[in-house]
Amino acid sequence: MTRNLLLGGLCAALLAACSTAPLHTSTPPAPPPKTAADAVIAETWVSAPVAGDELDSLVAWPTEDGQVWLIATAKATHHLAVYDADSGERLRTVGTPGSAVGQFNRPNGIAVFGDLLFVAERDNHRVQAFRLPEFAPLGAFGADVLRSPYGLWAHETAPGEVELFVTDSFMSDFRTMTLPPMAELDGRVKRFQVRVEDGGKLEARLLGQFGDTGAAGALRMVESIAGDPAHDRLLIAEEDRRVGSTLRDYRLATGTYNGHSLPTFDADAEGIALWSCSADSGYWVAVDQLTPTRFRLFDRATLAPSGVFSGKATSNTDGETVYAMPTKRFPSGALFALHNDESLAAFDLRDIARALDLQGDCPR
Repeated sequence: MTRNLLLGGLCAALLAACSTAPLHTSTPPAPPPKTAADAVIAETWVSAPVAGDELDSLVAWPTEDGQVWLIATAKATHHLAVYDADSGERLRTVGTPGSAVGQFNRPNGIAVFGDLLFVAERDNHRVQAFRLPEFAPLGAFGADVLRSPYGLWAHETAPGEVELFVTDSFMSDFRTMTLPPMAELDGRVKRFQVRVEDGGKLEARLLGQFGDTGAAGALRMVESIAGDPAHDRLLIAEEDRRVGSTLRDYRLATGTYNGHSLPTFDADAEGIALWSCSADSGYWVAVDQLTPTRFRLFDRATLAPSGVFSGKATSNTDGETVYAMPTKRFPSGALFALHNDESLAAFDLRDIARALDLQGDCPR
């Protein structure tokens, strides 16, 4: 009897230990940063936190009355959050949970071109299009080919015609973050041609998909993507820290890997934004998702490292966007970034240029 009681107690203890042990994750926690910040820059503003939204991606859009809106996706509450870029005031939310047009199920990536707004929904497996400023739903596309859409980038290829790039980070098993076979990584990025006809009719068709399947250039875990037509370049975030989180350098025209990736980040490589200072000069700004966030700058043309800064508060950043046009509060524009899933933060571009001693055409 005593032996059975001892065995029962031992089993109970083991079961208790198992019930409280953390689930296995294939991506380890972020290590302490190895890359020291060259400068700490005070934010111009940090918006009031809204708990529970789990803000993810961000775009800026100028209104006809001279305002600039910041539009963020809220993954956990399934809507868009709209902020004033000069003050950080939250203006409104757009959308409700669901699968109908105009509703959202875990909206993630967001992109804007002219008065068209595109939103990728991971769990509705589609991209929706809206007309600004009304946020009028125009329709959805991609549900027949997209499995886990995350990041978006759009550019104009002909008058009235937009090419939209969508990262598709499907897994064999999301619970354990088990990757699909390498051969299937040739579908990591989908390319769509999108037109909105007179009367608001949305037309979208898949042009193709791409992704390198070699060890050096593969896109194992992808989210952020951004392009630069002036240099025929796409930068695509590789977030799998098992191989080293970084940005992969792809050709925009062909979707092929250029054989080059940026230095490994300390944590997840997240939001990517292009700071254009002239037609072909400027800087890429990329997020190293740490606490505090490290913002890494790279030369637009050569991709040479150009400096690292952090804010006084901004942490755990996912998305960011650069608005390089003047506003009432930011005469040379601003970098806007998400902070800790619940706020937005703003940095004056002049403060960044001065703090990092950036040369060339960028305002100081």
